[in-house]
Amino acid sequence: MGVFKKMIGFYNYTVILTYISLCSAVFGITQVFEGNDSIAVLCLVVSGICDLFDGKVARHKKDRTDQEKVFGIQIDSLADLVCFGVLPACIGYHYGFNYGLGLIAALMIVLCGLIRLGYFNVMEEERQRTTAENRKEYQGVPITTSSMLLPLLFMGKHNIPKEAFPYVFQGFMILLSILFVVDIRVKKFSTRGIVIMFTIGAIIVLGYLKFGPKG
Repeated sequence: MGVFKKMIGFYNYTVILTYISLCSAVFGITQVFEGNDSIAVLCLVVSGICDLFDGKVARHKKDRTDQEKVFGIQIDSLADLVCFGVLPACIGYHYGFNYGLGLIAALMIVLCGLIRLGYFNVMEEERQRTTAENRKEYQGVPITTSSMLLPLLFMGKHNIPKEAFPYVFQGFMILLSILFVVDIRVKKFSTRGIVIMFTIGAIIVLGYLKFGPKG
């Protein structure tokens, strides 16, 4: 651990899942460039599964300092923008219409994701100064939703005409982007809900392992 004392940042087990999530997303972006859509979407799912549990892992460490808590909030949001904004933008843009719908969808999911995460950071820091209770609801749809809904849409592409799928995928990206910043109340998942989402994620992963290479 001595080597980490000579580096900036905070290094403990609470940040591991966040870093794994980010690395998975960056690898997914490289796979978009290689034309491996199934692997790229699989990386999106892996990032989503990591994000489901990184907060619980962080809260498990009871002796975190205020600086460590703020650091955790910041890196989580920075990683989320790459994982659930930039990676989906690359996947959607890769489908074509790059100077029309594809470009608009890519711009919107990153921009709306940025606005949402920046606003969340401001409000979360303020909330944590006034209460120690866990958050019970969100304003707007969480950006991490893209890690579940977009892969499900991708897996169902065989039920959509091939020529129409890019329009459907990119149109859904635009709709999801708007939901990121619309002021609606979304109840936070309970532990049971997280387990259900994890199960869905695991099914998606297994589906990609079995069917992805053929798509």
